[in-house]
Amino acid sequence: QVQLVESGGGLVQTGGSLRLSCIASGSIFTIDAMAWYRQAPGKQRELVAQIRTGGSTNVADSVKGRFTISRDSAKNMVYLQMNSLIPEDTAVYYCNADIWTTSWEMRPYWGQGTQVTVSS
Repeated sequence: QVQLVESGGGLVQTGGSLRLSCIASGSIFTIDAMAWYRQAPGKQRELVAQIRTGGSTNVADSVKGRFTISRDSAKNMVYLQMNSLIPEDTAVYYCNADIWTTSWEMRPYWGQGTQVTVSS
């Protein structure tokens, strides 16, 4: 009984900004890494950014310097601040988290996705 729900997507002009949020709820013991992925039309799903429990991050080269991932572990939330958006950022963005539901059971969970559209 674990669910991840994204919010904050929408339509924005080139150069604009959006902030995506994701909250995990349900029977959660603890959460390890959290991440954002995206899938553009006709393309494979790709990792955008990942943040680990200690706060270290990995970001894709395509968004480095423009996107920032952060988390609030106490609230089971992860955020993606997206600045200087370009049409190539248009995609469905998915929240991902490695969640322990007990002290011995862990697996990745995925959100339903939120659409981000950047107009040219």
